[in-house]
Amino acid sequence: MRKVKMIASGLVQGVGFRWSVQYLAMEIGDIYGRVWNNDDGTVSILAQSENPEKLSKFIHGIRKGPSRMAKVTYLDVTMANFEDFDDFRVSN
Repeated sequence: MRKVKMIASGLVQGVGFRWSVQYLAMEIGDIYGRVWNNDDGTVSILAQSENPEKLSKFIHGIRKGPSRMAKVTYLDVTMANFEDFDDFRVSN
């Protein structure tokens, strides 16, 4: 299982970004995790997959900005260790 933590900066709050991230995960399939807003205006994403190609596709989709109104100016991606998820959800 490959697991990553991402922090997206840019115009990523108030533009439907988190919901677009969830939709992207569901569209690609086999991507599980959480996405939430941070107090500093960034968005955090935990994502995991057994399929490295799908996880790479997901990361690439986040970099592009999964919603038309969002603009990701920087995406920090690091390997992570967290409890397994069995779905992908927007968290508060």
